[in-house]
Amino acid sequence: MSEVKAVPFLDLSTQFRELEAEWLDMIRATGAKGSFILGPNVTAFEQEFAHYVGVKHAIAVANGTDSLILSLRALGLGPGDEVITSPFTFFASSEAIDVVGAKPVFADIEPDSFCLDPKDVRTRVTPKTRAILPVHIFGYPAAMDEIMAIAREHKLAVVEDCAQAFGASIGDRVVGSMGDTGSFSFYPTKVLGCYGDGGMITTNRDDLNDHIRRLRNHGAVRPFIHVEIGCNSRLDEVQAALLRLKLRVIQRDLDGRRGVAAAYTQQLASLPLTTPSLPANGTHAFNLFTVRIPDRRDAVREAFAAQQIGFSQCYPQGLHLQDVYRRLGYAPGSLPVCESATTETLSLPIYPTLPPAHIDRVCAVLRHALA
Repeated sequence: MSEVKAVPFLDLSTQFRELEAEWLDMIRATGAKGSFILGPNVTAFEQEFAHYVGVKHAIAVANGTDSLILSLRALGLGPGDEVITSPFTFFASSEAIDVVGAKPVFADIEPDSFCLDPKDVRTRVTPKTRAILPVHIFGYPAAMDEIMAIAREHKLAVVEDCAQAFGASIGDRVVGSMGDTGSFSFYPTKVLGCYGDGGMITTNRDDLNDHIRRLRNHGAVRPFIHVEIGCNSRLDEVQAALLRLKLRVIQRDLDGRRGVAAAYTQQLASLPLTTPSLPANGTHAFNLFTVRIPDRRDAVREAFAAQQIGFSQCYPQGLHLQDVYRRLGYAPGSLPVCESATTETLSLPIYPTLPPAHIDRVCAVLRHALA
């Protein structure tokens, strides 16, 4: 009897081996200089990142959650304010709104992109609405043209949550360049990930750049002189060194992800499931490859587990129905597109160097499970 070959959901080891020697050389150089926090690698990475995204400023912070919180703080969001966001995302997107004292207001999502539905966003605007926080989920860019039009009409700020979508674009604009700020996470599973935690905020506004830089460093304008309450949210030199290396090869990695996605889409075309759609005027970053499987999702999940195939169920419950948000008064059925997605979606293994044999095996198990 042949041994079952496990297929990991994510394998970071190949890229580590490729970059290991150069990264360790950079760590040694960092140690020799004795500069570990907000040093030359952080400064260079901020400049390189801003150039890639196409913005004036990029401010490195400790993690993706802080990138959202500091953006909202710098925009002046607080108690009494409402921020419209997605219920179909990681908790940090709405948690950041609560952390600054504002109220998250959930709008439903589009069935194909899983991103905020601008039509529903428009119905949620009230006199208390101060901002929209769209999430570019799974690597698919949200409908920013429509969202920005709503924001201009109602004089709202826009904070793009780009944690899962580095490299995605709409036309010639990269995500993170369209709102007042863009928030990025460098958690290891992301398209551009480090070997720990890290985050970045992008903006074209000089005032926000200055304010966020102050907030990330205890509200200091110079050493030991503080003008407001900030926090300690700084990217370290070791992670910045790695991210600089990864940024140099990011197009190759994005091409690799898109190649895996294309292979899945071709092999799964005849099955009773829906593969990810592509933006009509943009590019998908494929941080995740998430399919919709009506009625049989749980059977596929069980088959994957039995055959040692990695998967992820993002997300099993809409944020609007989480216990922590009972106080907001959402009931089952209030955001039906989101709630349908939570019962049908499953994310398949995807990373730039996923071997074709692994793709074949995932698809074979899917065919058998759905037969």
